[in-house]
Amino acid sequence: MVVPIPAALLDVFFIMNIMISVAVLMVALNAEKPLDFSSFPTVLLLATLFRLSLNVASTRVVLVHGHEGKGAAGHVIEAFGAFLIGGNYVVGLLVFAILVIINMVVITKGAGRVSEVSARFTLDALPGKQMAIDADLNSGLITPEEAKARRVETAVEADFYGSMDGSSKFVKGDAVAALLILGVNVIGGLIIGVASHGLGIGEAAKAYVLLAVGDALVAQIPALLLSIAAAAIVTRVASSHDLAGQIGHQFASPRTWAPVAAILGIMGVLPGMPHMLMLPAAAIAGFGAWHLAKKKAAAEALPEPANDDVPADLSRIDWSEVSDAMQVNLEIGYGLVPLVDERQGAPLMARITGVRRQLSKELGFVVPQVRVRDNISIAPYNYRILVGGVVVGEDMASPDEMLALDTGQAIGSLPGKVAKDPTFGLDAVWISPNDADAATAAGYMVVDSGTVIATHLNHVLGAHAAELLGPDEVQSLLDRLKESAAQLVASLCPAPVPLTALTQVLRALLAEGISLKEFRRIAAAIAIAAQRTLDPEELVEAIRPELGALIIQRLCGPREPLRVMTLEGGLEAILGQAVRSDPANRHMVEPELGRRIMDALQQAARPLIAESKPFALVVQPAVRLAVRKLVRTALPDTPVMSFLEVPEDKAVEVVAVIGAPERLAA
Repeated sequence: MVVPIPAALLDVFFIMNIMISVAVLMVALNAEKPLDFSSFPTVLLLATLFRLSLNVASTRVVLVHGHEGKGAAGHVIEAFGAFLIGGNYVVGLLVFAILVIINMVVITKGAGRVSEVSARFTLDALPGKQMAIDADLNSGLITPEEAKARRVETAVEADFYGSMDGSSKFVKGDAVAALLILGVNVIGGLIIGVASHGLGIGEAAKAYVLLAVGDALVAQIPALLLSIAAAAIVTRVASSHDLAGQIGHQFASPRTWAPVAAILGIMGVLPGMPHMLMLPAAAIAGFGAWHLAKKKAAAEALPEPANDDVPADLSRIDWSEVSDAMQVNLEIGYGLVPLVDERQGAPLMARITGVRRQLSKELGFVVPQVRVRDNISIAPYNYRILVGGVVVGEDMASPDEMLALDTGQAIGSLPGKVAKDPTFGLDAVWISPNDADAATAAGYMVVDSGTVIATHLNHVLGAHAAELLGPDEVQSLLDRLKESAAQLVASLCPAPVPLTALTQVLRALLAEGISLKEFRRIAAAIAIAAQRTLDPEELVEAIRPELGALIIQRLCGPREPLRVMTLEGGLEAILGQAVRSDPANRHMVEPELGRRIMDALQQAARPLIAESKPFALVVQPAVRLAVRKLVRTALPDTPVMSFLEVPEDKAVEVVAVIGAPERLAA
């Protein structure tokens, strides 16, 4: 744009400009889908700038050396001025005007409108596409890697159409710039020819205007090619064929060419028509229709290929028929299918994704996918949750109604079907959505059926978190920790603690409500304890004192005292003796004594549970595991801790003491 370029070098750049434009057009026509040429907006910008810089350079050459003759601006401009328009600059102006009209009014305007609409609809459809990807991921149709690739492709598609919407303005602006540059060349050439070189108006027009028109045509033809390429890209529909293959496939039908042959034949026999042109064209179209019909009939006569999905040996049973690779399944009756129907927004699928994300943050590892599928063997509005093939939760939901929960503050009763909340067991009523506002005003908590199922799923998966953790998830935890603490991982697994034993330890922690978010701290404690024992149960008991602060933080705040229950000394002595006399570590407690302990514990815990005050049962380290096994049957959410797990600086409030054996008997 700044440095003067000799005419010979200018010819090379003009040829290069035409070559680039044709190459861009060919890439656009051969792309199977628009994203195959995702760099097109940037290529279009660079090609436009290159062509405009050539306009500046050629204008300088034309105005400085135009008085020297036709070849003053190079052979390319001379050829376009002499061959294409026959040396007549008036014809050249008209031809250039027609090319500009075609480019601006037809191609550029249409491509710009298509780009604008495509960008708008692509951006509007982006949330729906993301939800569809999440739904496919949750239902197990795609893997996490495939979901990630599809999300990236969706984002790139939105960026591409947004860029194409702006790039169409380059093409339109380029066409306007071509008109202005031609006007500057013509007016400037006439002024310079008359004032500086003493030429007459006619001589100046013949010299300068002819070169200006040739220069304009040299630039306008590549611009027209790029406009066609832009239009071809934005009007493409994704297909397994390139543009030529797609058009050829869609036109290769005898039903298309038989009417063409008939119409051309009728027109060819009419008086005054060019018979020698019409009739051969009709014959060619008829031959094409006959050939395509024959080819189609031959293809239909071929035997159908064997279906690989159907086994040749019907007596053979495939492994996929008897096994399910998904760890978590949600089976629904056909009446609940609208909750997962993508055409209706699939509200349940989005909530399941939210449940998995929240649980993963709380538990410290990625919760496995939840496969949702309909099961005609269960009632229409029932659902059931399976973990590892075992039904761990089931209930019913009404997709067209809402559940009003009585949280203890409700006033009056509501018309509807009386039910129980599947998660917390609260009294509830299924009501019409029109009564939701009235129910809320009466003190009820109103939720939709998708939220009911998702909340139940969240509760069930949290209660069975230990069953969701396997060796693969543990290995992922180790791989992630290895990025920041490679030596710690090397000193832990696979030696001295095998992966299977480490999995047992972590599952035992999850079973007692200890999150794995602080996995580095847990791994360090296991590495130290592994120097003394490799038994999973003993490892758990050995590392729990190091994790006491993690256990307590979900029971009370840092400034609140820890509410605890304890066992009376005599009772702990009896339990300790039972533990020491059980070499198999089964920790058997006499059934009647165990029942009385649980009755007393439940009676003491009842007021705390009613007031939603969390507490822990604190016992001696030797009997902690035995008491935990006894307590988990009736109070599974009650933490059982040893005295060693309570930090020395933590304030403790003893809320109950479970009495001596004689008091329990009384």
